[in-house]
This record gives sequence, structure tokens and C-alpha cells, in this order.
Amino acid sequence: MDSSITQRMRAGVFLCLSLCISTSCVKQQSNVERGNQAQELYIGIGTEPEALDPHIVTGVTEHYVLLSLLEGLVTRNPATLAIEPGVASSWTLSEDGLRYTFQLDANARWSNGDQVTANDFLFAFERILSPALGAPYAYMLHSMRGAKAFNSGEFKDFSKVGASASDPLTLVIELNSPTPYFLGLLTHYTWWPVHPPTVLKHGSMTDRISDWTKPQHFVGNGPFALKSWRLNAGIEVTKNQHYRDARNVRLNGIHFLPIEGDAEERAFRAGHIHLSSTIPTHRIEWYQTHAANNIRFDTYLGTYYYAVNTEHGPLADARVRKALAYAINREALTEHILGAGQKPAHHFTPPDTGGYSATARFPYDPQQARQLLAEAGFPKGVGFPKFELLYNTSESHRSIALAIQQMWKRELGIEITLYNQEWKVYLASRKAKDFDIVRAAWIGDYDDANTFLELATGGSGNNHSGWSQPQYDALIAQAAVEPDPAARFEYFQQAEAILLDEMPFIPIYFYVRSLLINESVQGWHPNVLDYHPYQSISLAN
Repeated sequence: MDSSITQRMRAGVFLCLSLCISTSCVKQQSNVERGNQAQELYIGIGTEPEALDPHIVTGVTEHYVLLSLLEGLVTRNPATLAIEPGVASSWTLSEDGLRYTFQLDANARWSNGDQVTANDFLFAFERILSPALGAPYAYMLHSMRGAKAFNSGEFKDFSKVGASASDPLTLVIELNSPTPYFLGLLTHYTWWPVHPPTVLKHGSMTDRISDWTKPQHFVGNGPFALKSWRLNAGIEVTKNQHYRDARNVRLNGIHFLPIEGDAEERAFRAGHIHLSSTIPTHRIEWYQTHAANNIRFDTYLGTYYYAVNTEHGPLADARVRKALAYAINREALTEHILGAGQKPAHHFTPPDTGGYSATARFPYDPQQARQLLAEAGFPKGVGFPKFELLYNTSESHRSIALAIQQMWKRELGIEITLYNQEWKVYLASRKAKDFDIVRAAWIGDYDDANTFLELATGGSGNNHSGWSQPQYDALIAQAAVEPDPAARFEYFQQAEAILLDEMPFIPIYFYVRSLLINESVQGWHPNVLDYHPYQSISLAN
């Protein structure tokens, strides 16, 4: 071979190799690979958050993001769920169990460097309890003396509420009655502070729509600061250098990515995310067989249910609602449709919630369901109007709805149509009670039956069924002030029996937290509240 040709060939090969190295021939790093090197976590959160205002949101998706941006008086140990100091470095409780005094950490700072003070918490409490804000979770603060009366507009002077500051670093909260789970309540974002100057700079205290939550304005006191929020693309947060314990925060940033359904699972396989929000049911078996280290099923304190609009036609009749409930074969759903260890729900409160397990039950009994429907005037479904079942867009929700649609048609002769909406539109429809039956879920905010049973009270901002019952409300109110655990549980038992007899909520199954997790994620401990403070998370290279 001619030497000059050989040299030219060698030169050509060298050029091709150089181009490959500098361009497309080099394997592109995945998000997970980049994230492990940079200590930046990529999380799939399923849906786009409704908002980042802790006093107007209600969802689990929002909780995941807000946990990075804000911090309350106390937090939880991610492994044991034991209460640990947050903004409050210590606290004391009076002998009568009615007065908590919190000493705030002098190192607690907002992301702009301002000190976090007791007055910041008072501002937040007044804000969420103000009737003008219309906060759906305001009732969670009603354990404070005078909070319910202020929230209902009985008086307008917030100083009459049992919350005060004796100095900038001392916060006092007075309760209506001893509340054993009170510190657990404080870990929920409704109790978390907001930065008063920032809120007021962009509107009034009670504006629901405000620019203060935009990335260029947001000021938080959590371990991370809001860097960007691109709708339907992701939320990025970076380490808050002013955080009270910044030196022990291992992660430098977190990317929250709203990826739904099968696309989220594909994103996990491609190394686009470290953690998924769920697992498509049809992919569970594959992971169990081929990637068991990446799949997790954790016990989770939650109930999946259908809320019935009790103000719509025949659905106002408890016999109709019970017929719908009795005609659902939950065992078939959990075994054949879901398949991740979920348990059939024949009552509303998950078993052993804070030591309470419901004794009341309702059956799977199609024959009794048909009899109840006939008694309500619709034998074999004749004359029963068509109605809609609304769910937020998700393949899992759709699969469940299709199965129940078939059960109701087969057992009761009832025709329903299925209707899905994306998360924000779905939430708006639910709040406006613009539905016949709507898919819903309740995840325990703390490990006590009250978090589930209080949901159905007439004053609950998250009860969208239109149902209320004075005796039920009275039992929940009695349980709230009852110091004896056995007597308190008895009030809950009586209340749950009423709930199942009236059936404004149709329980479907008790949750299992199913997710995909990359082996590099350290410190993501399984717990029944799915509570994962990000300052405990790190990534192994």
C-alpha cells in the first residue's frame, strides 16, 4: 500500500475519533450520573404542584416540594418519626397540658438572611385562620384556644387566639384541651411560617393569588431556596446557605419533575430521575423479577376512596351510596388491578392508626346492594340517571375506575361515564363540588385517627361531599377534648359507624407507598407518613 495513502487514512481515522470524542460518540451523562457527582437529587413528583403557598394547598405533591423550602417548629426523624427540633430548639409543656412554650433557634434564618422570629409564626397563624383566605386546612389549627372562633368570624381580634410571643425567640401556644398528637400536627405545612415582609410586599396578608411565591421573590426558611419553576417542566431548588443547620445538609440541590404515569417509569429507567412518585401496575412484576433493588413497597398511612356529592339527585340517598359501596369487590381490585400489597378497605380509617382500629365494617355484598338500590326506587337500576365519575389523570386511577364501572353495571344495572382532568383542573372541580362522584385519597397528616375522621366533619375544608351530620361532628369534638385514650377511641368508633352508615365516602383500599429508587439514594427511610426531610438525604457516587 502506498505510504502517502496510508498516512492520509491514519489522519482520517484520527479525525473521526476526535470528532466522536468531542461530539455524539461520547455517551451523554444521565441526570442521575450528573446528580450523584453534584449532589443534586432528581425526583419525579407525578403532577404539577397546584401552588407553593403552604396555607392554601392540600396535596402530597405540594408537600414534597414545600418540605425543601420551609420548616416548622419541629420536624420528624426520618427513620423513627420521632419528633425532633426544627425552628424550635426546645419546648416545654405546662402540667395541665394546655400551654406549650417554644424557644426558637437563634440561628434560624430566612433565605434572605433575616432572622426567623416568633412573630413570623404569629403572622402565619393569623393568615391561615383569617376567613378571607379561605384556607382549606385552617381547621388543623383549631386545637389552639380561640382559633376556631376567629376562623369562623365570631371575632376579629387575633390577640384573643391562644398564640403569643413574649420575646422574638419565644412562642407560646395555648390549647383548648390536652392534645396528645399536637407536636405531630406542627410537622404539617399548614403550621409553617411565611416571610411577612415578602407576603405584604406583593399584596395583602390574605391574597390567594400573589407574586410572593414566584422564584424571584420566594423567601423560605427551609434547607433549600427556590431557584426556578418552569410550568410542566420542573422546580429547581438550591442549598440555602442561611439555613440554621446548613453545614449538615449534604445535597446541593433538588429537581422536582412533574412526570406522570408510564413516562415517569421510562424516565427512571433512562436515569432521568433518582426517585419516582409511583410505579405503573403493569411494570411491577418486571421490576420484582429484574430489578428488585430498585422497587420499594412501604406501609403508608392512607385511604383511597370515592367522595360522593350528596347534593346530587339519587346520590343524596344513603341507601344508594351504600349500594354503590357494597357492590365493589375490593379484594379483586387489590389483587388483580393493583398488585402492590394494598389492602381492601371495608372501613375508612386505616388499621392501627395511632393505636385505633375501627370495629365497624361494611361488606362486599352485591345482593344487599341490589336490595338497597331497589328500596331507593331503582330496582335493577331502572330509572337511575347516568352520572360521572371524575378522577385526576393517571393510568392507575383509570384502571380502578374502569373496573368499578363494570362492577356497578354488572351488579346494579347502573351506567356511569368516566371523566378525567389534569391535577389543577381536577382540584378546582373538586373544591367547587362540580362532580357526581370523585376519586380522592387521604394521607394521614399525623399518626392519629383524628386526621382521617375529622375530614368528614361539616367544618372541614377538605370535605367536598356536601355531607354533614351533627352527631358525627359532636363525637369528633368530644374525642378532641377527651384525655382518656379508651374513651377517646370509643368516640371514634361511634363516629366511624355513622360514617359507614351514611357513606358520603366510599373506601376502596388502604395505601402502600410504591416507588422506584436508585441505589445511590441514601437516607430515604420507609415510614408510614412518607415523611422525608431532605437534610437527611445524600447521594453515593
